[in-house]
Amino acid sequence: MYKQKDIAVVILNWNGKALLQKFLPPLLEHSGDAAIYLADNASTDDSINFVSDKFPSVRIIKNDVNGGYAKGYNDALSQVNEALLCLLNSDIEVTNNWLEPILQEFNTNEDTAIIQPKILNYTSKRLFEYAGAGGGFIDKYGYPYCRGRVFNTIEEDKGQYNDKIDVFWASGACFFIRNVVFKHLHGFDELFFAHMEEIDLCWRAFNDDHKVRYIGLSTVYHVGGATLSNTNPRKTYLNFRNSLCTLVKNADKNVFTITLVRMTLDGIAGIRFLLQLKPQHFFAILKAHASFYTKLRSILKARKSQKKRSNYYQTKSIVWSYFIRNKKYV
Repeated sequence: MYKQKDIAVVILNWNGKALLQKFLPPLLEHSGDAAIYLADNASTDDSINFVSDKFPSVRIIKNDVNGGYAKGYNDALSQVNEALLCLLNSDIEVTNNWLEPILQEFNTNEDTAIIQPKILNYTSKRLFEYAGAGGGFIDKYGYPYCRGRVFNTIEEDKGQYNDKIDVFWASGACFFIRNVVFKHLHGFDELFFAHMEEIDLCWRAFNDDHKVRYIGLSTVYHVGGATLSNTNPRKTYLNFRNSLCTLVKNADKNVFTITLVRMTLDGIAGIRFLLQLKPQHFFAILKAHASFYTKLRSILKARKSQKKRSNYYQTKSIVWSYFIRNKKYV
């Protein structure tokens, strides 16, 4: 039977002193006996000294380099021994008793490997947050979407997702996973650097017959965009590249045909950016595809090393559903 002391809450930090000042106090207040770690990604500010002085109960892990989200967490979590891991963004505000529904799920269902709570917007607390919202899914062509957020349509929280359901992916903003499963799956794919690595990990967990669950009775608030905003071409580049990599690595069959369709849809998205007078995002998609090709050999090698499962999607094309059928909600 897991208790709070079996949870390690691990915050990955890079030059985030201001966020730590704001969000560490409520985390410590509401997390009981859980172990709190700061995994520092070679910050150049005084984050480490600040946390050591002001919050001595926080355990500090110093990474040698800034390897992004994927390598940063892989390096840090190799030093963490608690049975349950919570990967928490530094711009998350937790709430009272946020850990209790998570513990109950892990204690009740042995098949549950990964959990995401309800993620709401910190600045507009009645709205769901872009990254994860009410639980994540993916369509046949590898486009992710969430309950509470489809593309740029955000729902108001009216209690409609105060449930517990199986989902396909959990947001890396607040990501719970059994330590043994994380290590069995060899952690995050460091090819990704940042963005979509949690979806890749969840897909590999799905292929390995593990469950990902959304627990809506636990709530956190996410600032979002603290590293890269949704309007940043760098984020467009990472999302399009990493989503393609995830699709080719993990889809079960007809992956060649599926990938061709996906790349065509990406091309349409690029044209749409041009029509919106956003040429930087158009070129970000071109750059993403070029980078994908350079990494294709490694991706195919990884694909051969793991088993696949079918029926990973519920919606065939979220692009068609959203833009053609005008269906804005899941």
